[in-house]
Amino acid sequence: MAIKHRIQALDRKIQLKGDETQHEQTDAWSNRDLIPLPPWRRTWGWFNFFGFWSIASLNVANWQTPSTYLTMGLSVPQAMLIIVVGRVLIVLFSTLIAWTGLKWHIGFTVQSRYSWGLRGSWIPLLQRILLNFIWNAVQCWNGGRLCAVCITAIWPSFARMKNTFGPDMPTTTYEFVGFVVFWFLSTPFLWLRPEKFKIPFLIVCVWCGTGMLAWMIWALAVAKGVGPLWSAGQNIPSSSQWGSSWLIMAGINQSVGGLAAGITNGSDFSRYASARRHYMIGAISSCFISGILVSFVGLVTAAAAQKIYGEIYWNPPDLLMVMMDNGNGSSKARAGVFFLAAGFAFTAMFENICGNAIAGGIDLAGLFPRYIDIRRGAMITFVAAWIVQPWQLINRATTFISVLSSFSVFLAPIIGIMACDYYLLRKRRVRLTHLYKTRNSCYYFWKGVNWRAILAWICGWAPTIGGLIVTVKMDPNPPRPLVQLYYMAFLIGFFISASVFYALNIAFPVPDMDQIDEEDEYGTFTVREAERIGVVPSTPNPETPLILTK
Repeated sequence: MAIKHRIQALDRKIQLKGDETQHEQTDAWSNRDLIPLPPWRRTWGWFNFFGFWSIASLNVANWQTPSTYLTMGLSVPQAMLIIVVGRVLIVLFSTLIAWTGLKWHIGFTVQSRYSWGLRGSWIPLLQRILLNFIWNAVQCWNGGRLCAVCITAIWPSFARMKNTFGPDMPTTTYEFVGFVVFWFLSTPFLWLRPEKFKIPFLIVCVWCGTGMLAWMIWALAVAKGVGPLWSAGQNIPSSSQWGSSWLIMAGINQSVGGLAAGITNGSDFSRYASARRHYMIGAISSCFISGILVSFVGLVTAAAAQKIYGEIYWNPPDLLMVMMDNGNGSSKARAGVFFLAAGFAFTAMFENICGNAIAGGIDLAGLFPRYIDIRRGAMITFVAAWIVQPWQLINRATTFISVLSSFSVFLAPIIGIMACDYYLLRKRRVRLTHLYKTRNSCYYFWKGVNWRAILAWICGWAPTIGGLIVTVKMDPNPPRPLVQLYYMAFLIGFFISASVFYALNIAFPVPDMDQIDEEDEYGTFTVREAERIGVVPSTPNPETPLILTK
């Protein structure tokens, strides 16, 4: 009995606590980070969203984006066309999904419950948790490479340190130390709640943005122009069975699919908006300006560096090491490299924290609301980097990384179901109280699962999974129709799942899909919002912080 009492006492101790006066009840479906956000917690203005989307652009991956399309054999104008069209679609899809968070102030974790059922929502959650674990580990490793460059800029001998790992370890001591430093420097920021991200976003945008522009200007000044890369024309191999049109289509699919995870959980962050216009101004302007500009700056810098060093360096850490001659350069060169590498590293840090750790924390909270909130979930996601062992993935399993990058095959159908359900079937109306209970909930469906969503999801990825398999296997002569479907996987998955889900709901209708609560029971809405939605405003709580709304 003593052991039983100790276990019960420990259980009570580790369970999350919430302020009941602020509707922060903690139970099997709810905790402080899952409830609809009240006005006083919605602190993000337009710059928060500008910064949030900028950190998804001011990074190594977006800098290298043009190289992917040039490697296919496409020309520079064609590569930039893919980037622009891709950004247009990213803005469209992300705004489509984020609107639920702007209106009802709930995140993806709760949003998926009204489409999949309360228990069925675990299917998309588990997919995202797996992705968050792996991408967090990979991002920590990439950030570690930048930290290693920073250390080399301070202590040049670091680049020449002895490798103490054996031949079975697919990395070096130099790389591993950078990973450890990056991981430990990132950890304290996990205690920051999303409401407090404005200052880090400001630092990232100013530091990394200024650094990128300065790097491009320096390269152009030293090279006195750009190299042959800038005028590269279309050079598709004669042996290729794909023309430029299909390669452009593949590039657009890859561009949108690369941010599919961020599109899926857009409402996790849009719910923090203090006003809808702040999201629209910040997200749209950043997605276009930062997203397109960074790729352009990376292209120009790589082209100018080609003229300086005689080779094309797309990976910033590699080019930075060359710039300071692997640590043997002048103190001025090392200082400049440190500034640039540190800016990239800090951006990678917050991109990883927001896009993977915090998102993973929210998703884990959806599985274990009694015990996990954003902070605990983010820590779990971060610790999982040691279990995932990214040095094994990066240096050995290139095929696995290709599969990971193509996971939008499974995410696009989820986005299609979410959009169809919210806009076409529910007419943008949600009954919030029924998202947090199983008894008498209109979102419980059959034993907590909406079979319509599962069937529609499978129909969305079934036509494109074959193309993914043959592409990853690098089949020299794959069936052409399979690859063509795969090159359009995002759009195919989105529209097929949306159409099938709509048809199933017409054939097997769910009653009262467009119902809402009569009263604002969570204190979610301002008086003006409540009037616009058509619910009775809640009684003001004297302990709630005063919020002035425009």
